[in-house]
Amino acid sequence: MTLMDHLGELRSRLTRSAVAAVLGFLICYAFSKQLFGIMMLPLMEVMPPESTLIFTGLPEAFFTYVKTAFVAGLFLVSPYIFYQIWQFIAPGLYEHERKYMIPIAAISALFFISGALFGYYIVFPFGFEFFMGYADEMIRPMPSLREYFSFSLKLLLAFGVIFELPLFIFFLARLGLVTPASLRKKRKYAILLSFVVAAILTPPDGITQILMSGPLIILYEISIYVAHFFGKKKKPKPTDDEEEDAKQ
Repeated sequence: MTLMDHLGELRSRLTRSAVAAVLGFLICYAFSKQLFGIMMLPLMEVMPPESTLIFTGLPEAFFTYVKTAFVAGLFLVSPYIFYQIWQFIAPGLYEHERKYMIPIAAISALFFISGALFGYYIVFPFGFEFFMGYADEMIRPMPSLREYFSFSLKLLLAFGVIFELPLFIFFLARLGLVTPASLRKKRKYAILLSFVVAAILTPPDGITQILMSGPLIILYEISIYVAHFFGKKKKPKPTDDEEEDAKQ
């Protein structure tokens, strides 16, 4: 494919993904209030009885529901969007590898959604309980809709992305760019980087940072086995006799 062919293919994939995202948004907008209620549950369960969420701008609640519907729509159509991404990558793969595009797209969406669910069910309760621990008679928590949505969305997307690590390593290994030996050799740097990433993406408390860095380290270890079983195999060096036969 020429450069213009690649650009045309990219435009086609982006257009299809955008149309799918709009359809997902329209479907989820009808349930935006209920979806945002589900998103609030981890916080509402640990908030004091007299506390509640507020909005300080007139259109804030409306746009929060719109954003909630859009994000939920992306999760809803994520299998199709990942399929478009892998189909764009497919021309660079071998013919026998292209038949795995649909399963890989489904696995990509599954990992992404699993990461978000891990953040929602595991990290959110611990993190919000930590922050609500500062509430007392003098300090009453009244978080705004916009701040809560931005904070929650950042964590959900972060966990969704880091759960894609095994698939990312899978393709690097198939291309021969990484090997199990190189991944093991860089394990200590990966562990350090996991804590750095967790410190950047999570609130400044040890519990939520461990809850992000822990899965990231585990996923890195899983990626080593992925590279071992699915990585590009090196061809054995020919023996002297084989070299002589080849010359003849």
